[in-house]
Amino acid sequence: SERKVLQKYYPPDFDPSVVKRRKTGGGRQKTVRLMAPFSMRCNTCGEYIYRGKKFNARKETVNDDDYYGITIYRFYIKCSHCSSEITFKTDPRNADYAAEHGASRNFEPWREKEEDKEPEPDSDEEKEESEGEIDPMKALEQRM
Repeated sequence: SERKVLQKYYPPDFDPSVVKRRKTGGGRQKTVRLMAPFSMRCNTCGEYIYRGKKFNARKETVNDDDYYGITIYRFYIKCSHCSSEITFKTDPRNADYAAEHGASRNFEPWREKEEDKEPEPDSDEEKEESEGEIDPMKALEQRM
């Protein structure tokens, strides 16, 4: 039970103003453990890095850039094969990540399908106009 101490003892002559605080700067990097957010290929050695592979990464905030008040983070990882540095950053506009340098993103066919889709007509009137046929029952309902 002594290992699980939840309270610490402070002597009566303790002065908290004497304790020096660490300064946390804006451009300071933190070490984090993360998974690769997308599959990519290293530009140096050609190694494929699959989505979900775990890395020890350095994380920093991008000071010059934000998106509607959302902070953008930049991550630095190293290729598991050749140890070259790969960087990518968050992309809140598209709710995704963007590869910056050191690796290129693999082709993802489902992304191309989403971009090629044309918006479908939403209302029934637009559908009728596009079909060219007028439904007599609909016309009667509209008159009534």
